Amino acid sequence: MKRVGFFYDDIFLKHIPTGWHPENPDRLRGILDTLESSTFSKEVIHLRPVKATMDELTAIHTKEYVQRVAETTTGYLDPDTYVSEKSYEAALYAAGAVAEAIRRIKAGEIDRAFCAVRPPGHHAEKQRAMGFCLFNNIAVGARVAQSNGFERVLIVDFDVHHGNGTEHAFEEDPTVFYFSTHQYPHYPGTGGRNDRGKGKGEGFTMNIPLPAGTGDAEFKGIYNEVLVEVSERFRPDIVLVSAGYDIHVDDPLADIRVSNEGIVEIVRGINRAAASVPVVYSLEGGYNIKALSKSVLITIEELLYD
Repeated sequence: MKRVGFFYDDIFLKHIPTGWHPENPDRLRGILDTLESSTFSKEVIHLRPVKATMDELTAIHTKEYVQRVAETTTGYLDPDTYVSEKSYEAALYAAGAVAEAIRRIKAGEIDRAFCAVRPPGHHAEKQRAMGFCLFNNIAVGARVAQSNGFERVLIVDFDVHHGNGTEHAFEEDPTVFYFSTHQYPHYPGTGGRNDRGKGKGEGFTMNIPLPAGTGDAEFKGIYNEVLVEVSERFRPDIVLVSAGYDIHVDDPLADIRVSNEGIVEIVRGINRAAASVPVVYSLEGGYNIKALSKSVLITIEELLYD
């Protein structure tokens, strides 16, 4: 059995929309309730995150943008991305959760981690909020990983939406490989198959755009064959995962048809790709609370026992 850290703090419930919004605190409440009632809840190491530092954030974002988020206490930073009084603090802890998971792994305290955080992160660009995301949690984590000796970072993004912010952060960097499956064409409209990185980073981005209706069989092949081959070539020191469960067949915001069994195959494929190196998951999308909660539970069980 692996030592799996589960990172969560109640601050994530205080990022609150003014009206109904698909990215709301009930997402995490459902995850927590489902995990607590599971047979393996006590096997998970429950840990609290710390806030990301300004230096950690500005390795990805501009200082001016971080300050703009800090100074905004209500309203929207883009048409989809709201801010409330505690959103900045929640976003600091969300990015900090990934960073702290990496440090705990480096210290030998845990082997793998799941960060149950919000707001999500993979759409956040260098100097703008986007798609429910304030800070790019996984991108921040990649630079923290490198500062802790994990030189080659493989980022795997299975959210139904392409992680434009993450791709752009590393598109010229051959030390970070970005691998994404996503519904296409779909929001945000990026992530074409020919987008493979730029300059020295060319060939270190792999986008696999998928049509509506894609289901378990296709995902099983991609994650247990294509991703494993990518990892064998790239030889990462750590794998970071943007875990978006809006790929589930019951999710209301997209049209990918992955079942619970498909989630199992995706996580097992990522575990195979990671081989003997650490894995850190950070929550992105997933908007059917029952499907989201079950998917996270499946993921944690596979991290523990696979």
